[in-house]
Amino acid sequence: MKLYGATAIALVTAMIGGTVYMAFFNSPDDPLAQCRGGVVATGSASIGGPFELVSETGETVTEAEVLTRPSLVYFGYTFCPDVCPMDVARNAEAVDLLQERGYDVQPVFISVDPDRDTPEVVEWFTDAMHPDMLGLTGSLEQVAAASRAYKTYYRKQEGDEEYYLVDHSTFTYLMLPGSGFADFFRREDSPMQMAERVACFLEHST
Repeated sequence: MKLYGATAIALVTAMIGGTVYMAFFNSPDDPLAQCRGGVVATGSASIGGPFELVSETGETVTEAEVLTRPSLVYFGYTFCPDVCPMDVARNAEAVDLLQERGYDVQPVFISVDPDRDTPEVVEWFTDAMHPDMLGLTGSLEQVAAASRAYKTYYRKQEGDEEYYLVDHSTFTYLMLPGSGFADFFRREDSPMQMAERVACFLEHST
């Protein structure tokens, strides 16, 4: 997990508290244990849930309308100088590798910087990353609600009102239609590792 600084790590730990934590073990009772890089101790229902956001085309959408196929969901922002572009490009590459195997997986980018990330800005960013990438933004309240549902962390840094940075968590979540959260990926996971694990889920969950 990559966060910007020890303070951010402490804050995300406090925010998550006892509700959910990432434990790197596999349960012998888990039929998809061989696919997982880690499991959520409180179960898959801990991550994900209803949200209402604004798509890159300006339409208000819900999770039921946009997560209709296997999706790799990432929370970031377009002004991010290095981490987000690298992570999102990695996710896009994993999607292409999966497509070569015949798997249709959607990359999803959710902005945690709605003040600057208008639908038009998000569309520009996602189009540059992958032709099939879906970009979502929204009001401050809508983004905060989606972040809570996915147990993510973000915080706008103090300083310049135009060129500020945003601290944020950097997990990518695999969401499956019908069943929801399946697994998460860390920054160090390569496109090939992601593709292998996602393919494992898609092969064994049908």
